[in-house]
Amino acid sequence: MKEIKIITFDADDTLWVNEPYFREAEEKFANLLEDYLPHHSIQKELYKTEINNLELYGYGVKSFMLSMVETIANITDNKADIALVNKAVALGRELLNKPIILLEGVEKVLNSLNGSYKLVMATKGDLLDQERKLIKSGLEKHFHHIEIMSDKKISDYKKLLKHLDCKPEHFLMIGNSIKSDILPVLELGGFAIHVPYHTTWEYEKVDIKINDPHFFEAETIEQVENFLTK
Repeated sequence: MKEIKIITFDADDTLWVNEPYFREAEEKFANLLEDYLPHHSIQKELYKTEINNLELYGYGVKSFMLSMVETIANITDNKADIALVNKAVALGRELLNKPIILLEGVEKVLNSLNGSYKLVMATKGDLLDQERKLIKSGLEKHFHHIEIMSDKKISDYKKLLKHLDCKPEHFLMIGNSIKSDILPVLELGGFAIHVPYHTTWEYEKVDIKINDPHFFEAETIEQVENFLTK
């Protein structure tokens, strides 16, 4: 870790609250369709539609909105009243206007690391929405570079490293998703610190035991500095 030059932070559920808002929206969406199916069945259909649409729509609120509309059509056999669709779109708008709540310790850690390392924010999702959240968060001033990625696969991290002119052994990724923030970076030979969040999207969950000297597990983001000083 002594050779680290660039520290990259995931955004959603690493720097600020995100997934609980989606869970709340999913519950409200299920309420809209409770005359057709039980809640758990509606949420299962929505999730299936989201996953099927990832390749076309990517991640984020707008993709979620389109998937809600498609799910309504599927569940109601294309017989839903347009008012139901409008209510689903309103749920998406509500998501886009949620307040940005920083997670505890985030600003303290960024202030502490700034100056000793180049700090980068790398997150996937909708460009406009992620830019909006970053500006509203007040954290933009801490970052040397902002990368809003269509995905977080090995090829995406390779492009980021090339853009930053950084070797993997000088790169540290910090995030809450083992699947997106940790495994691809370790595969490339970089360092990664997992900071778990109490709520994780089903798609991001993996059941794997990591045995890699470049991998560290922190309980909170404030513990990151302990690993950097070792």
